[in-house]
Amino acid sequence: MKRKIGITLGDVAGIGPEVVAKALASKKLDRRFDYEVIGDANTCHRADAAGWVVTGARRCLAGDLAALVTGPITKSLLHQAGYPFVGQTELLAHLSRTKKFAMMLCNDRLRVALVTTHAPIHHVPSLITRRKIIEVIELTRDFCQRLGVKQPRIAVTGLNPHAGEGGLLGTEEKRIIAPAVVKARAIGPCPADTVFYRAAHGEFDAVVAMYHDQGLAPFKLVAFDNGVNVTLGLPFVRTSPDHGTATDIAGQGVARPAGMIAAINLAAKLIGRGHELE
Repeated sequence: MKRKIGITLGDVAGIGPEVVAKALASKKLDRRFDYEVIGDANTCHRADAAGWVVTGARRCLAGDLAALVTGPITKSLLHQAGYPFVGQTELLAHLSRTKKFAMMLCNDRLRVALVTTHAPIHHVPSLITRRKIIEVIELTRDFCQRLGVKQPRIAVTGLNPHAGEGGLLGTEEKRIIAPAVVKARAIGPCPADTVFYRAAHGEFDAVVAMYHDQGLAPFKLVAFDNGVNVTLGLPFVRTSPDHGTATDIAGQGVARPAGMIAAINLAAKLIGRGHELE
């Protein structure tokens, strides 16, 4: 029997059900696996989407599913369903009791991992620690190696403009980021205004960014349609298209499924490589 990948529908008021249906009908999915939709597009309760994520995660942990691909949901739906987390990444880490985890965005040109995720910008400096930076670098290195990159070149951004300009524009680089980079054998701190260009042109295999928009703004510029969100560190493979619910175009039949197709195929690729390396 083929192993099975679970796919949650996401928020039914958004484009999740549409892109899932289009992806399954695309004939572009990895044929080594079967696919099972988790959710009911006809539900009257949008918050059910959170429960579908929980169901998928528990089935992965039980070995019933080989991987989980999640459709997009809004943060408020998690809270409405009684899960006090800022995103699916944090919920999945909680369900799997994973302490070391990170959000990674990737496509065929760029890989970006985040030290902090869905945090107000004024909280970011206090959330950046040497330990967390080292953890994310190590998780990023492991992910790249799973994709076949033997010696990943990982660049790490600074927090401040020009990576602090030697302390003139901030001290976080000297006090926190640079020591972590040395300890984890990475490259940096690099100015964030140039490092993504360098990575997209092949100089680095991945970039570790300090906060959400620092990493996602340049990533989505080059990967808006086919970017994939991967949760690093979980005991099972989880991916998701790197786009939101897009409720403004839901039901119009115009949503593009490229992100969902890419997310499903990356999950399949990671499962396949994991099997090869066993």
